[in-house]
Amino acid sequence: MFGLMFSLRTGSSWSRGSHHLSGLRSLLLPPPPSSNSASKMSSDAHWLSPTDREDMVMELRGTGWMVVEDRDAIFKELHFKTFNQAFGFMSRVALQAEKMNHHPEWFNVYNKVQITLTTHDCGGLSKRDIKMAKFIDKISLSM
Repeated sequence: MFGLMFSLRTGSSWSRGSHHLSGLRSLLLPPPPSSNSASKMSSDAHWLSPTDREDMVMELRGTGWMVVEDRDAIFKELHFKTFNQAFGFMSRVALQAEKMNHHPEWFNVYNKVQITLTTHDCGGLSKRDIKMAKFIDKISLSM
């Protein structure tokens, strides 16, 4: 079992104690998003209009993406020569996912990576998914 223990310091040692607490606070709490990134994230998290959705999904189908039948999501399976290539690909996607604050659902066995994209915030496909899918296509071509 893991836990945190805090001690209250008094007198001159309090300043050192509060320094430790602020350091701990920065480890436990993520920094607040800037207003610019928060508005960008929220605008990207909206469902696609039917016209945009049709056009964008059709474009992605040309690169191997498929619409998931039982949910509002897209899916792609990628094959690499080795596990190291597959893992390298996943690492690059993971770094981008952190930047975008949009994380794929994925499954990996040896040289195969299966990816499903959907935006849980809006309950379906969004601009974020399209951007992530295009990034994934770009990275997979360079591997």
